[in-house]
Amino acid sequence: MKPNDVIESYITDVALQLPRKQRNDVAFELRALLQEELHAKAEDMGRAADAAMIMELLQDFGHPNDVAARYRPTLTIIDPSDGGKFLRLTLIGLIVIWSIGLLINLNQQINSSVDFLRVLSKWWGGTVIPSFWWPGVLVVHYGLVSWARQRRPHAVKWKPYDQDQIGGGRIGIAFGLTGMLCGIYLLIEPRWILDVIWNGKAAPAAYMALTYTDTFLQGLAPYLLTLVILNIPFYFALMLQGRWTKFMRRIETGFSLLSCAVMLMVVANGPIFMSSASDQTAKFILGLLVAFILVTMLVQTIRRVKPQPKFVE
Repeated sequence: MKPNDVIESYITDVALQLPRKQRNDVAFELRALLQEELHAKAEDMGRAADAAMIMELLQDFGHPNDVAARYRPTLTIIDPSDGGKFLRLTLIGLIVIWSIGLLINLNQQINSSVDFLRVLSKWWGGTVIPSFWWPGVLVVHYGLVSWARQRRPHAVKWKPYDQDQIGGGRIGIAFGLTGMLCGIYLLIEPRWILDVIWNGKAAPAAYMALTYTDTFLQGLAPYLLTLVILNIPFYFALMLQGRWTKFMRRIETGFSLLSCAVMLMVVANGPIFMSSASDQTAKFILGLLVAFILVTMLVQTIRRVKPQPKFVE
């Protein structure tokens, strides 16, 4: 092939991968650029350009697919700034879905290794495989977010964020304290909810289902109740303070870790309720609560930024 034919073939391969309205402009720009570089290369080598020199130039310039990618409009489904969030939410969501599915399947009676393999197979086919709808939902969500940003790049403006501010403010804490008081009363006497809903006319089996066992009442119940009650003065002081301090955050971390330890001990230390169904449900809720607290603390730790001074010798 003639030298010019080699260049034209290269330009054509690049241009055909681009949108039609962009091809001619890119082809004109690319031809001028290649001819300029070829001329400079021939002068440096002190001889006329030939097919071998052109091939060497084009190989250094890059494969037509790579060159076309430089000119082609970027198709971004997930904005790079959302990549980390997407990955974290994907992993957290899948772990939660898989864990819940595994706990549900493990509630079945297992008497042998065959039963265990059957349960594991059911979990794999009924939970793990279908769970990938979650990444799909996230892809659609972040894809729409990215599209909205490209359509209106200046719609969202950055604002400084006070890391020590209280989420929801004092009003949010006030509502939270009200919920805690109701929760404490319900923890002391869970059958109260039956009196509220059915006006004291619920079936005896329902009252039995919400009756604590002596093992729980005489064991870890006082410790769990004490930890819950101690949250009241803590969050009341936080409401008066109006913002987080390092000391308050340390107290919260200590409370959270101690509460998780006690709840795990409750789950492992015999039945909570007289009814087996209520007992399994309560332990499942406690397990989810522990997982939520620990994941939240892990995320906060990962997201913590502490600029360190540069090392000076």
